[in-house]
Amino acid sequence: MVPRSPQDLDADGLATVLGRFTRASIRLPAAEKHSFTTLSVLHTLAHLGPMRLTALKVTEQITQPAITQLVQRLERDGLVERRADPEDRRAVLVQVTPAGAGIIRTRHQERVRRFAELAETLTPDERHAIGAALPALARMAALMEAES
Repeated sequence: MVPRSPQDLDADGLATVLGRFTRASIRLPAAEKHSFTTLSVLHTLAHLGPMRLTALKVTEQITQPAITQLVQRLERDGLVERRADPEDRRAVLVQVTPAGAGIIRTRHQERVRRFAELAETLTPDERHAIGAALPALARMAALMEAES
């Protein structure tokens, strides 16, 4: 058996393909158009649960004034709501509303539908290769999430 090393992976190719894939996936047609930052905040809150503005600012990598304005707009649009932090009544938590979670759910369903369509155009070997790569890609994603 040939020894394996990190050089066995074309990291540049992976970054390029995942970048293209991410951009195309974000831009998939949607019934409701939202900015990347809006979708990212909704996704973060839907998957991580209620957060303080300061924590949300860090995960989204935007300034305090920018996250404050975005949350105000999302609250006005009924996509998030603020509530008192039960551990510190002086602090406020932002949480996604059912309407906000619905946007994330709908976009996921759209993505699944589109990926299934695209998979139909691939060869069986290509579909198998993608399926075989999913556990490793999921592990890499988990490692990246743990770093942030």
